[in-house]
Amino acid sequence: MILFALCVGLVAVSGVPGLFLRAGGGRVATWLMVLGALAGLAAAGQVLAGAPASLALPHSPLGTPGFLRLDPLAAFFLVPVLLLPACASLFALGYWDPHHESARRLRLVFGLTTGFLALLVAAAQALTFLLAWEGMALAAFLLVLGEDRGPEAQRAGWIYLMATHSGTLCLFAAFGLLASATGGFLFTPVPLGLAATPGGTAVFLLFLAGFGLKAGVFPLHFWLPPAHAAAPSHVSSFMSGILIKMGILGLVRMLSLVADPPLWWGGVLVLLGALSGILGVAFALAQHDLKRLLAYHSIENIGIILLGLGLGTLGKAAGYPAMAALGYAGALLHVLNHSLFKGLLFLGAGSVVHATGSRDLERMGGLAKAMPFTAGAFLAGSWAICGLPPLNGFVSEWLIYLAAFRGLTFPRGAWAGLALAALALIGALAVACFAKVVGVVFLGEPRSAEAARATEAPRSMRIPMGILAGGCILVGLAPALLAPALARAAGAAAGQAQPVDLGIAHLGTLSLLALPLLAGAALLWRWTRGGPASRAGLPTWDCGYTAASPRIQYTASSFADGLVGSLRFVLWPQVRWVRVKGLFPSQRSYRSHVPDPVLDRAAAPGLDLAARALGFLRFLQSGQLPLYLLYILITLVGLLVWMVA
Repeated sequence: MILFALCVGLVAVSGVPGLFLRAGGGRVATWLMVLGALAGLAAAGQVLAGAPASLALPHSPLGTPGFLRLDPLAAFFLVPVLLLPACASLFALGYWDPHHESARRLRLVFGLTTGFLALLVAAAQALTFLLAWEGMALAAFLLVLGEDRGPEAQRAGWIYLMATHSGTLCLFAAFGLLASATGGFLFTPVPLGLAATPGGTAVFLLFLAGFGLKAGVFPLHFWLPPAHAAAPSHVSSFMSGILIKMGILGLVRMLSLVADPPLWWGGVLVLLGALSGILGVAFALAQHDLKRLLAYHSIENIGIILLGLGLGTLGKAAGYPAMAALGYAGALLHVLNHSLFKGLLFLGAGSVVHATGSRDLERMGGLAKAMPFTAGAFLAGSWAICGLPPLNGFVSEWLIYLAAFRGLTFPRGAWAGLALAALALIGALAVACFAKVVGVVFLGEPRSAEAARATEAPRSMRIPMGILAGGCILVGLAPALLAPALARAAGAAAGQAQPVDLGIAHLGTLSLLALPLLAGAALLWRWTRGGPASRAGLPTWDCGYTAASPRIQYTASSFADGLVGSLRFVLWPQVRWVRVKGLFPSQRSYRSHVPDPVLDRAAAPGLDLAARALGFLRFLQSGQLPLYLLYILITLVGLLVWMVA
């Protein structure tokens, strides 16, 4: 706990020296963040390596002992909570102009947010949890507005603040109901039988709403795409890789306290996971903004994590310990994996935005020639997020697949079948989406002058991308290194005293063998289609063009048009175009846009309508104090009559 306290102190004050330094404030903040992260990772490593399962502070200023505790679950979540901010802080040295008016403020708030997250992970009671939760929410609001104070950024910030405080209200109610049932605010096991009562159902639904808003579970995701797009890129990696995982942390904490969850809890989690995963990747396919596209993929991966949690809860409820352990292990490992590859992808996107000054996919192209390191790192992140071997996304999704196959044998096997179908569809759509992104951004010819002038990112931006890419490779090739720690964390979530063998010791070797098999299959296909000898000496048919041109390349819209068209019944795309006519047609344009179904199609129009309707009541705001006192008197009289009646 000394190391943990040192960690929290260093990361929280990392931005303070920069307030008084005209030069070098960013470097000081980065070093303090890195040192704090190393201290916290050392503390987490001791717990995950088999140190006492619970390390608690003996005295609490909040009135109850042990308000902070490092157990296997807290230690496992602490790893991405500290690793990604350290990388993002280093990335910001090259990405963020140190003379920008908001640079000092952003470093200060970034450190405070990381400190609140570390406290949140280690919270052992509701009061500490809610204090850290609210601190995290307010600090993240300032981070969203860190780069731009324009109307779009302000709108994104206020939407986020409204969503996070709505979730906080749900958590206040849930913790209050839970405390009335258990007799206190400490995170202690829930009495047997309580989960199946109406009170237990209310607690679960309130927790699901509160934590689901933070995690971006569909349809509570509406704040996530605009906030991640508006924030600076290193902040977007921080929010997507860590901040939304605090909703998952809350769900795992809540589920770990319930020894006998009803079966329908697991079914609801599986259903929400399938919905979030499929719709998240479907809406990502239709995006033209690089950061919004990655934000929708965060919703997709939250869906995959929920599938694992749902399968683990089903196994726990049905008395299948192996299924429970595999489901929770897959979900927890995907939390770590997603922080690695999604952090890498957002940093790669930041490198592209830094070089081109645009997030529009249609204005990019050919960047692999000018930015080979960024292209390779982004390709590694894309490979991992698609769940392809031998990188880390494959390992966590494999565990969830195993949990689903185990679930096919128990009486409610339909939920496991839904999880299997959803995982398969999500993986296929993710491959299509990132084939579009990598091809349109990095291959072909530049589509704008900015893309043609792009240069590689500086070393301070390449190093953190290399660290995260290395993490994706290491976890994919050597998952056995994480197996003991993962088994302890999954056992804590599943309520199992003895860790279960997850069977991933040789998974890295098997996934590595998949590469030569894929290469052999590609060569065999090419040979059966006619080897290179049959085309020797023949020029490529160029359709009459003597040189490549951006006008004959696939755009992001045209690449995904077939899939977006087949998903039209879900996406409802808005297309504006004029049909080309004649032998020598004039210049035509084509535009497509897919609004968010919750924010743009339901919430925003509904709130605008409500605001116009309530505008008719503005006459009540006369500004005269006697009239306001009369309103209070009428309200009190009405309440008195209601109580007497």
